[in-house]
Amino acid sequence: MADTIKGEYYYGMGRRKTAVARVRLFPNGDGSIEINGKTADAYFGREALLSVVVAPFRAVDVDNTYNMTIRVLGGGTTGQAGAIRHALSRALLRMNPEFKLALRRAGYLTRDPRMKERKKPGLKRARKAPQYTKR
Repeated sequence: MADTIKGEYYYGMGRRKTAVARVRLFPNGDGSIEINGKTADAYFGREALLSVVVAPFRAVDVDNTYNMTIRVLGGGTTGQAGAIRHALSRALLRMNPEFKLALRRAGYLTRDPRMKERKKPGLKRARKAPQYTKR
């Protein structure tokens, strides 16, 4: 898509809850993942979140010979992992449009619309009401 010092890359942007991720996918790499200047293991710490991030590679049966640089902001760790998965799926789709069916079946191209519900007046939280007392 674009030329930089590192060469050609494929770009994707994804969102989940309040997290926004921008992924650059560089072909012919060694599989390194850099998230906000840190390695993926150092950034997330939990193996489950790292498996969420690389799930699109498994969905399209592509070996991880791509270097990724990721900028993610907002939200918590789970939301950020979901945003990165969405962005990586979009970048893979730009790289090869034939991946669309597999990514769509896995549900990785659909933006997850679930958000935190706002607090309502007169309630303690979004839906929790004060305890009812009869007398």
